[in-house]
Amino acid sequence: MTKADVIAEISDKTGIEKADVTSTLETFFSVIKNSLAEGENIYVRGFGSFINKKRAKKVARNISKNTAMVIDEHFIPSFKPAKIFVEQVKTSDKAKVSAE
Repeated sequence: MTKADVIAEISDKTGIEKADVTSTLETFFSVIKNSLAEGENIYVRGFGSFINKKRAKKVARNISKNTAMVIDEHFIPSFKPAKIFVEQVKTSDKAKVSAE
């Protein structure tokens, strides 16, 4: 399912114009990106959490040049689904079919 599909489905279910849904969705994504960039996590009860995960400093290898390089500690964005969300997907018939 693409972003356009999500926008179309929200528009169909709510009766809100696609342009308004697109604007709202883009703003939602911007708020999440900007908040995570500022180090602020976002918690949506019943859905999940958008969090920054810390990656420790490590030594990696560039196998094409056979050299070692240091990767400094950094943060990466991550999503952790809520338990209710995970259970809903686990018990879904569609999830079982697509996994096979």
